[in-house]
Amino acid sequence: MSTEENRPIARPRGPIAPPTKGGPRANEDIQVASVRLIDAEGEQIGVVTIDDARQRADNVGLDLVEISPNADPPVCKILDLGKLKYEQQKKKNEARKKQKTIDVKEIKMRPNIDTHDYDVKLRNALKFLDQGDKVKVTLRFRGREMAHQDLAAKVLDRVKNDLEEVGKVEQFPKMEGRQMIMILSPK
Repeated sequence: MSTEENRPIARPRGPIAPPTKGGPRANEDIQVASVRLIDAEGEQIGVVTIDDARQRADNVGLDLVEISPNADPPVCKILDLGKLKYEQQKKKNEARKKQKTIDVKEIKMRPNIDTHDYDVKLRNALKFLDQGDKVKVTLRFRGREMAHQDLAAKVLDRVKNDLEEVGKVEQFPKMEGRQMIMILSPK
């Protein structure tokens, strides 16, 4: 006999919680005496007992779904619960697709950057701003370059002027340790 056969079965300790159900209450979950009923075609039936409402839903082969639980009496509609949940999930997924997260893209330069290198960095910054992202322009100083912070300010001013049509300055140039930082956001 192997050791696996002798092992006791692991059982959860304590009471087992019932699974929570998301969405509106439906059918037997609705615990009120009477409801305002709307039928499958959208016609308002009026105030009926809960048993009568469940019977009408059963007759057409659909579910009784609580639409407005806080009303007095609660408003219930006869519809297909599976279809309702599917539509709600579709709407939620569509909303998630449409939302745009704004990223901060960083472009690093040096105070004595060459013209061609500057043009390449500027093209990238333009592309990022067109995509709706913010651009963080960082000028890093090395060694004795710290003495010439005016050169860095001129480079950042040039970037600001070149990107004036597509972006605006969100954070003006400031020193952070051995680097000068400016943040641009799309217009």
